[in-house]
Amino acid sequence: MSLPFLQNYLGLSSGLQTRQASAGSSGATRGVFGGGYIMNHIDYVTIATTGNAIDFGDLTVSRLYFGGCASATRGLFSGGYSPSMSNVIDYITIATPGNATDFGDLTTGCYGSGSCASATRGVTALGWTGSNSTTMDYVTIATTGNATSFGSLTVGRRYIAGCESDTRGVFGGGYSPSIGNIMDYITIATTGNAIDFGDLTVNKAFMAGFASATRGIFAGGYTGSVYSNVIDYITIATTGNATDFGDLTVGKAYLDGCSSSTRGLIGGGTTGAGYLNVIEYITIDTLGNATDFGDLTVSRSGLASFSG
Repeated sequence: MSLPFLQNYLGLSSGLQTRQASAGSSGATRGVFGGGYIMNHIDYVTIATTGNAIDFGDLTVSRLYFGGCASATRGLFSGGYSPSMSNVIDYITIATPGNATDFGDLTTGCYGSGSCASATRGVTALGWTGSNSTTMDYVTIATTGNATSFGSLTVGRRYIAGCESDTRGVFGGGYSPSIGNIMDYITIATTGNAIDFGDLTVNKAFMAGFASATRGIFAGGYTGSVYSNVIDYITIATTGNATDFGDLTVGKAYLDGCSSSTRGLIGGGTTGAGYLNVIEYITIDTLGNATDFGDLTVSRSGLASFSG
């Protein structure tokens, strides 16, 4: 299988970050996009409006292929490639532009991770730690400190995407040792191993993931042969296979997403012919194709994002 061109930078057998996007519990929400190939830049947007992103500040270190999640007030960026496996967790106060601050460390360096969060706890599936890892770490978002082991995924894999309700997190897709369609779920407030949720409509990795309070979205990604424009959705409270939601404006991967309680944004990525600055949006509770929102301040791929 021939994987996308970004792997050439890393000398890897596969490549892309997963990101988790964290859905906020209120509608008037700020979305934050950080890092990417390979930079420390953080942008923000107001999800309820359309328009171009604004500079927020910088990560503590430039990196890509990492996870992002948030509470209503604080956002975390975890792990990544910079230019080796990183265990760094950064945090920002979402309402206040400025540079990120060191939060603590994951249990080990990783990249290709995915994250999800409740109002209080953030969980990161580590991805690649030297092999495809099943390990999930968690932190209490309101306090700083090192991560603690949460449990294991059903299958070790990297470049997954995450989404969540207030109580349940879902990790979808990934690469292990080929691109798959697996979705796992966890109860965020407890620790323990993930349980099979169902399957995506197509085998994909390198997707964007985000959610409303009830519906999870997995958008775009790479199938092993094409950059996908497919948007899938699930009802997070139930288990079962994903359903087609609509299409992105163009097939792309290495992208990421964030959301309010009603609207989801998908930003950055690549079509295989250069990096993108495009942000698209959907209304999560309806079905349909994505619409142009505006632009990131700089084109990038392999970024992470979240919302408050």
